[in-house]
Amino acid sequence: MNIKQRVISLITEVDNGKYSNIALNEYFKENRLDKKERGFITEVFYGVIRNKIFIDEMINKRAKEIKKDWLRNLLRISIYQMTFMKSDERGVVWEAAELTKKKFSVPVSRFVNGVLRGYAREKDEEIAKLKEEGRYDILYSYPQWFFDKVKKDYGDKAEEVLKSLKKIPYMAVRVNRLTYSEEKFEKLLKKLDIKIVKKVDTVYYLDSGAVLYLDEFKEGKIIAQDGASYLSVRVLNPKPEEHVLDTCAAPGSKTVLMAEFMENKGEIMALDIYPHKIKLIEENCEKMGIDIVKAVKMDARKLKEQGKKFDKILVDAPCSGYGVIRKKPEILYSKGLENVEELSKLQYEILESAACILKDEGELVYSTCTITYEENTGNVKRFLENNPQFEVVKFEIPQNVGGDFDQFGGFTINYKEEILDNFYMIKFRKKGE
Repeated sequence: MNIKQRVISLITEVDNGKYSNIALNEYFKENRLDKKERGFITEVFYGVIRNKIFIDEMINKRAKEIKKDWLRNLLRISIYQMTFMKSDERGVVWEAAELTKKKFSVPVSRFVNGVLRGYAREKDEEIAKLKEEGRYDILYSYPQWFFDKVKKDYGDKAEEVLKSLKKIPYMAVRVNRLTYSEEKFEKLLKKLDIKIVKKVDTVYYLDSGAVLYLDEFKEGKIIAQDGASYLSVRVLNPKPEEHVLDTCAAPGSKTVLMAEFMENKGEIMALDIYPHKIKLIEENCEKMGIDIVKAVKMDARKLKEQGKKFDKILVDAPCSGYGVIRKKPEILYSKGLENVEELSKLQYEILESAACILKDEGELVYSTCTITYEENTGNVKRFLENNPQFEVVKFEIPQNVGGDFDQFGGFTINYKEEILDNFYMIKFRKKGE
């Protein structure tokens, strides 16, 4: 199968509702491809999704109606190559026309040829015009509501935020120190000629995703985890023999990390509302050699009913996910501002519920993988106003992680950070009587 036809099928899956990372990982597991082919498919696949609004704008200017998804996705791939890759434009146009001729007919291939040649002639002018008119929503491919929201929340830094969220992500894995070591992992990477792009404690950012197919991954010696979510656990700093709660735990990567911090001694209750996700948490714990976790099906808004109190609590709340757009670019096209508002209410309810069962002098970390005011600083402001028995605890962030503290002491990994996911975290302590 032609490599572009492979990409077309993957983009179609995402258009039909599949998560991009799941679609691509499944495809690579089922198909043996060399490193060059995998690299091309990954770049073009994610590139089209990241820049879909811009690309579709360019197509729609040159074609009134395209009924075939296959045809639209071929045009998307071709325009992506011509705009964002150092591809030979004539070669791109020729290949697209030839593929269309084989798939449909000569007249349809002439249509594709005309659209792409027209774009090639006018590309620079189109981009310059968008910049001149300040249409950064189209230029950087953001829905209008999201573009307006970023402008409101970030002011003159909005363009930097928008550009940052479109950067290409790197594979991130963490070493399980209960069963493996950083030294052994680094020796393995050297042997496989996989380069370390960045390191945050035991989290490694790599220039290849091949580690996901290693025995070390299957055996739980390493686990896929971003440095941002790792830091939320580091800030909480659970210790051996403590009683710890993970309110929204699935799939369990932070849960097993907490167990690692605790040297697999003590007790962790890990919650989720879906039975299949409880099973996922249990499988992750078993894989990582963890036996102090009790996975429980429970709505975190009803924590009072379970009767226990905890030394430490992690509220990594369900959120809009706009801090992980680099990895899941399609989430931009399926949600709206009302989704942010609904989620901020849910997050606050979970935070209030968790606060009720924290022991005196206990500590709680609230975190999200998003960048909106309502879900982060806005919720913190409301919580502190309504809960004077809580105070913010200062914490340190590694020097090689970019971001800013807000007025309350919460930290946002933001556009200043080149590699890690955007993420918010803040630490509270419950004052004693």
